[in-house]
Amino acid sequence: MTTTSSKIENAQLDQDERKQGDTLPFVLDTSDTSITTTPITVARTKRTPGITRSSFNHVLSVIPPLVLGALFLLAWYTVTLNGRINALILPGPGVVFASLLQGFVSGLYWVHILATVEESLLGFLLAVVIALPMGYGIAKSRFIAHTFQPYLAAGQAIPAIILAPFLFIWLGSGLQSVIVVCTLVVLFPMVVNTILGLRIIERELLEAARLEGAHGWSLLAHIEFPLALPSIIAAVRTSLTLSITGALVGEFFCSPDKGLGALVLIAMNQYNMAFMFATVIILAVLAAVYYTMTWLLVKLAEMVY
Repeated sequence: MTTTSSKIENAQLDQDERKQGDTLPFVLDTSDTSITTTPITVARTKRTPGITRSSFNHVLSVIPPLVLGALFLLAWYTVTLNGRINALILPGPGVVFASLLQGFVSGLYWVHILATVEESLLGFLLAVVIALPMGYGIAKSRFIAHTFQPYLAAGQAIPAIILAPFLFIWLGSGLQSVIVVCTLVVLFPMVVNTILGLRIIERELLEAARLEGAHGWSLLAHIEFPLALPSIIAAVRTSLTLSITGALVGEFFCSPDKGLGALVLIAMNQYNMAFMFATVIILAVLAAVYYTMTWLLVKLAEMVY
């Protein structure tokens, strides 16, 4: 009887040790009538500071474009070295960056950058106001879809550079004509992505939401819009960068004395390739800034939804 009770007692002690794991401060020895304690040394791992996986991936995402840019500059410098290529065709990087610096110091670029930014952002915002309701209506109503889709397809088939002279004649030169051209350039991809984002939502999910009492605005705000948001954000990222192209097209025809497009025209008429290259570099940097803004918008959407 004593042996049986001893085994039961040992089994209970083993079970308690498994539950406590490495936090047990001592081991119970039941081989004797007295209980002895044997200290246990628990080895704890210490975290050493180092490069985490996320920071390492961030470094890897930054290095390749920097290396590619350095190789591009090196090839550009090598090709234009010692006047092997006429500067009227391809100026050297030193001449281009000198022209760029001179334009910023004189204040010439700042005025035209602000003009292009204003035109592109206003045209983009106007496209958002039109595209999102139109995309929702086309996705939800066959009547609206049959009414507007042929005109959307026809408008996309006609390049904005063809429509710009008509707008110049109808609206005159100035800001409003450039804004309309910019809106036409970015409108179609935003409408299409909005329609796609709404149509890929599963019908069973919408029916379940309606059974729970979601209708109208509540269904749109809590179900449809969050699920369509990835497609809408993709459209916004594309359209915001594309708005610069729309602003340039509008400036070529409707505002030849204002904006970065006007500077490109002036440089072309003067055969000033260094000035033209410098303006193109500003346009590239501006597009990169716009794209970074959309990345921040993605992070904001992730925080909200």
